[in-house]
Amino acid sequence: MRIRIPRMVALAAAVVLAGVTSVSGTSAATAGTPAPAKPTIVLVHGAFADAASWSGVIERLQRRGYPVVAAANPLRGLASDAEHVRTVLDSVRGPIVLAGHSYGGAVMTNAATGDPDVKALVYIAAFAPDRGENALALSNKFPGSTLGATLAPVGLGDGTADLYIRQDLFRQQFAADVSPRQAALMAVTQRPIRDAALSEASGKPAWAGIPSWFLVAGADRNIPVEAQRWMAGRAGSRKTVEIRKASHAVGVSHPGPVADLIVRAATAR
Repeated sequence: MRIRIPRMVALAAAVVLAGVTSVSGTSAATAGTPAPAKPTIVLVHGAFADAASWSGVIERLQRRGYPVVAAANPLRGLASDAEHVRTVLDSVRGPIVLAGHSYGGAVMTNAATGDPDVKALVYIAAFAPDRGENALALSNKFPGSTLGATLAPVGLGDGTADLYIRQDLFRQQFAADVSPRQAALMAVTQRPIRDAALSEASGKPAWAGIPSWFLVAGADRNIPVEAQRWMAGRAGSRKTVEIRKASHAVGVSHPGPVADLIVRAATAR
């Protein structure tokens, strides 16, 4: 028997099949669409934050004509998070500059390995692990992190837990140079990270084959400043910028310098 499909349904189906679902408000290019003249900036947030933490950086990049995708980092496990970000990278046509904050740096270190479209890595107060390392060990490699005492775990019933920063301690720990009002909102909307993600071993690092840039937050209480400098040196950073009084939430408190460093990486030859 022949099934007749109403004309409006058929047209709607054709529209869906012809397009690609957007990622964080930016549509991935389809096969027939020319690649953008400028590289696409893909941003990866870290723990205790979400994609909106890049808002000030995104505004500045868009004003300079860069297409931007702010990936939603699941924060469940390093390998699975990296695989998720890899699907985002695969949806983008043309060259990519990949920037990660905090744990997002560890995720992009794994997600970009072997991807010929990723032309630069930008670490913003971020982890840059080598093979076999994990975020927890790197944060304890040098003194200075006070994160552990501020965490409030919520059990997941499988022996692991989601980690939150206590709301009453969030500003002093994570965002000391952000206004009290904004920090209070960030504390309420923070995304938890599964504890196992912080101790999961990293794979082959993308920074071993892709040029990197680093921004060091000089008053960071999550990742010690010395750890950030050490990781930048080990990765052979082409340029390391340090903002002396910046908190871990440097992308929120200093979006201008963060955007400037990403543009510098995007325009490097």
